[in-house]
Amino acid sequence: MSEPPARPAPARCPAGGDTDIAVIGTLVADRGRCRILLALDDGRALPASRLAAEAGVSAATASSHLRKLTDAGLLAVEAHGRNRYYRLAGPAVGRLIEALQQLAPAAPVRSLRQGTRAQALRQARTCYDHLAGRLGVEIMAAMLQQGYLAGGDGMFDPGLARDDHRNGYGHDVNYTITCSGRQFLAGFGVHLPARRPLIRYCIDWSEQRHHLAGALGRGLLDRLTELGWIRRAPATRAAHITDIGHHGLHDTFGVKLNDRPPPFA
Repeated sequence: MSEPPARPAPARCPAGGDTDIAVIGTLVADRGRCRILLALDDGRALPASRLAAEAGVSAATASSHLRKLTDAGLLAVEAHGRNRYYRLAGPAVGRLIEALQQLAPAAPVRSLRQGTRAQALRQARTCYDHLAGRLGVEIMAAMLQQGYLAGGDGMFDPGLARDDHRNGYGHDVNYTITCSGRQFLAGFGVHLPARRPLIRYCIDWSEQRHHLAGALGRGLLDRLTELGWIRRAPATRAAHITDIGHHGLHDTFGVKLNDRPPPFA
């Protein structure tokens, strides 16, 4: 009995076409999902109940938002007992949020509380795992002025878009740590996380200048928090400068921020 003829192998599909950014665009087109992403932009993990409150939606709606964001790879979820905690899936998602904030118009302020929060976020906030806002850019400017960093001036020039991309978590400007900078960091007690780029920068959406990211940005945030110079707000991305922090930042970096938003911001 003769063998049946072999079936032809199925045609292979192409590996994939161009990226479909509309998928991400659809996700961030919903204000509730945007509020969830912004609430997680300081690198913390939060439970679904807290994120529902941040988004101003019901638990069922928040669950739907979180499932879509997780399925798309924007959020990661981890279980702690009976609770599920969500966080940004990685630094790339934080960079996406920061880039969108650079291009987006300011939201209207309709209450004193909203105005206070906006002021606090512009003065000092966390951007994923590093400092941003006026405090972030002033610390970077001080390190450049004191010769701890070299390679740029900390300024964003929209006329140099080829070299300094607006939409980004940058490395186009080649900042480096100087010998005196390494001595300063060691003396100041900054621990630099391993296995990640040492210096990156973001174009700060509220200041339109550079603030430090990468291992150096993370190390500085950790050290300022450890010293008690800044205190992260429990409900927003704001980072409040303490009384001892105002003195320490002035003595160490020459940074002086006079306006102090109320602590509930």
